Amino acid sequence: MAAEVGQQAPEFELFDTNKQPTKLSDSKGKTVVLAFYPGAFTGVCTTEMCTFRDRFDAFNSLNAQVFGISVDVFFSQKA
Repeated sequence: MAAEVGQQAPEFELFDTNKQPTKLSDSKGKTVVLAFYPGAFTGVCTTEMCTFRDRFDAFNSLNAQVFGISVDVFFSQKA
């Protein structure tokens, strides 16, 4: 299924870095930012995710929820 910018995303459930399930619907009423990155410890990962971290307060002020999504296993994300 392909999605377009601005299109409503289908419901999904993923595990967060604390191994807790998180559903898209848990962020109902917020602007959702889906940030896909290729893998932990890559230059893209470090640069992209640090940018989100550094602007966390700005996203909060816009009532936005940022999800960082990769194919890495849980243990890579905690490192």
